[in-house]
Amino acid sequence: MENLPLNLINLLPWLVAAFIIIPSLFFTVKQQTAVVLERFGKFQSIRGSGLQLKVPLVDRIVARVNLKIQQLDVIVETKTKDDVFVRLKISVQYMVIKEKVYDAYYKLDNPHDQITSYVFDVVRAEVPKMKLDDVFERKDDIAIAVKKELNDAMREYGYDIIKTLVTDIDPDAQVKEAMNRINAAEREKVAAQYEGDAARILIVEKAKAEAESKRLQGQGIADQRREIARGLEESVEVLNRVGINSQEASALIVVTQHYDTLQSIGEHVNSNLILLPNSPQAGSDMLNNMVASFSASNQIGEAMKSKNKDRGISGPENS
Repeated sequence: MENLPLNLINLLPWLVAAFIIIPSLFFTVKQQTAVVLERFGKFQSIRGSGLQLKVPLVDRIVARVNLKIQQLDVIVETKTKDDVFVRLKISVQYMVIKEKVYDAYYKLDNPHDQITSYVFDVVRAEVPKMKLDDVFERKDDIAIAVKKELNDAMREYGYDIIKTLVTDIDPDAQVKEAMNRINAAEREKVAAQYEGDAARILIVEKAKAEAESKRLQGQGIADQRREIARGLEESVEVLNRVGINSQEASALIVVTQHYDTLQSIGEHVNSNLILLPNSPQAGSDMLNNMVASFSASNQIGEAMKSKNKDRGISGPENS
């Protein structure tokens, strides 16, 4: 029992060495990560995910390479074909090829700068060939050109370009304001055309409605007059049957219509002032005046026909 502490003291250096060496003997690598191992400054191996073993004090982990898809945003300012300066944001999605981790780590010192240089070169070669409107419409063509150029260049260094996107196109502020004014003017022009078409359609439809109304109104008046004439004819026939001749019947009808008119005017309190004769003789006078007027018109018409016939002018009846 007295020798036990002495033995522990002798083992203490070995225990300390074990506690120091054993942790440096093993190491772990996360998923989607690759570790670059060097031995005395020289490349030794590439280790994948999981628990790994290395020689303590001899092997050294110099890098942990991310194998996930990464994104690099590059802002490029250039000029279009119509002399407009524009800023483009190009988003490059890339990843390290698992089988080419050695090339990705040892061949490129700064891959971000390398990718950025290629993006600048391609964008400043493609955009000056396009007008500003074409840049917006053909942004996919720009992205495809950048991806192709980067793939051809970066695959040699162990990088795979997954996708490139033109995520933003930002012209000069004055240019954007002018484009907005052009767009607003164009929309106002279209709106004015639609308003003009609507007004024209409204006028046409209103005219059609008025024409239809006039037609129906005229038809109604014609039907009314036809029925009035038929009613007068029937009234004369009825009066003739009771011994009243046609002239007396006409006078009676005219007087009756005269008093009906006076009654109709009197029923409307808002009617304008109208002065009409109201004696029974007034109806007879109106009938005599109408008969005289019709007779005079017939005589004038016959005279005109006779005169035209003497001159050799054929009227509608002689043509």
